[in-house]
Amino acid sequence: MSMQGVAAPPTAAFMKAPKRSALAHIPGDEGWPIIGRTLSVLADPKGEVERMAATYGQVYRSRVLGETSISLLGPEANELVLFDQTKLFSSTHGWETILGRLFPRGLMLLDFDEHRLHRRALSVAFKSGPMKSYLAQLDSGIAARTQRWRQQPPGPMLFYPAMKQLTLDLAATSFLGTEIGPEVDEVTRAFIDMIAASVAPVRQPWPGTQMARGVKGRARIVEYFSRQIPIRREKGGDDLFSQLCRATHEDGALLSTQDIVDHMSFLIMAAHDTLTSSLTSFVGAIAANPEWQHRLRAEVMALGLGRDEPISFDKLEAMPLTEMAFKEAMRMKPPVPSIPRRATRDFSFKGYAIPAGTLVAVNPLYTHHMPEIWPEPNRFDPLRFTDEAQRGRHRFAWIPFSGGAHMCLGLHFAYMQAKCFARHFLQNLDVKLQPDYVPNWQMWPIPKPKDGLPVLLSPV
Repeated sequence: MSMQGVAAPPTAAFMKAPKRSALAHIPGDEGWPIIGRTLSVLADPKGEVERMAATYGQVYRSRVLGETSISLLGPEANELVLFDQTKLFSSTHGWETILGRLFPRGLMLLDFDEHRLHRRALSVAFKSGPMKSYLAQLDSGIAARTQRWRQQPPGPMLFYPAMKQLTLDLAATSFLGTEIGPEVDEVTRAFIDMIAASVAPVRQPWPGTQMARGVKGRARIVEYFSRQIPIRREKGGDDLFSQLCRATHEDGALLSTQDIVDHMSFLIMAAHDTLTSSLTSFVGAIAANPEWQHRLRAEVMALGLGRDEPISFDKLEAMPLTEMAFKEAMRMKPPVPSIPRRATRDFSFKGYAIPAGTLVAVNPLYTHHMPEIWPEPNRFDPLRFTDEAQRGRHRFAWIPFSGGAHMCLGLHFAYMQAKCFARHFLQNLDVKLQPDYVPNWQMWPIPKPKDGLPVLLSPV
């Protein structure tokens, strides 16, 4: 890989956290000795940030996962940190403690010029040719699964685990280009272990811990991808993995084996876990709001597609209400509720001086529920996303896909999968919640229903 003209990212020494005393002038509450406010954040992240903001304001000091950090809240803070044209905030050193051991050098963990070079190389996998191939795979996989759900015996189905299995299976076919066989089943299990370990409270791979299982899972993934890369380069294929095996940097050099392993690990994790969360919240929302379910079903039926007929990009474009409903589901439960960065230099915001090395976080979950931007924020209303409704809104008021240079590379893939899923689901099934059901969601690190979201499905 040619690195000429690439500015070196900030060194780890330079990115060292400042002394706690250097942040003492910023209002806040660091909570208990050692554990800080970690348990409060895990128990109720939305309530925690809203209480802290109400007490201390939209710039406050806290202590989570062993480090004092500063929360910067609201659209202006989101723009400062995410748009970041002056390279003031490091994503590498923000995410490192959470994802570094298991998903090192994934795209979200690269900074500045190096990030731009890798993003450009990876973007080949999301061009229109490959996307058409992914759509065909998604379409047939989702069609088969919704038919199976139609034939289920009556009674509640736990939707979240069913959705998680579907997104994993779809990732295997559209990302790896492989039918689920014994080896791919092992690989998907390894991913599940890695994802669970990335947010485990015990951060060392001691025997018997979730982190130990995650580290073992990563070794399995590295071995699988490394062995497959030369085969894919020779054989080719339309799946995302084969596309990356042929991707090149600007100087024509192929991505290294290590780069492909790291990018594939990260992309599969990012795609399947966030989409599982978003599609589960979408289904929960339309089950709780039957009038919207009817409107979206009418939009799907108006496409004029038979149940077994594949969908085209043109038909996906004819689903604006479905897209708005998906956006509203992500507003209410953003798949990444908090986004960490580390300051590369001293800076100030809203009158507070914040030193280099400080861990800062912006909070989509907080911004997405600010009543001054989103009236009645707990009400599901897809019409918040009409062109007219969005016109006067701050462009960083809605950030489920992050923003700036780190805007999610798979954004169009996510919309494509969501609409493809909604088409088959609504064309085949009606979804209801059980009477008097009260949803109970775990909102951090990636939102999911604590009870698996029991739903009642019936054929349409």
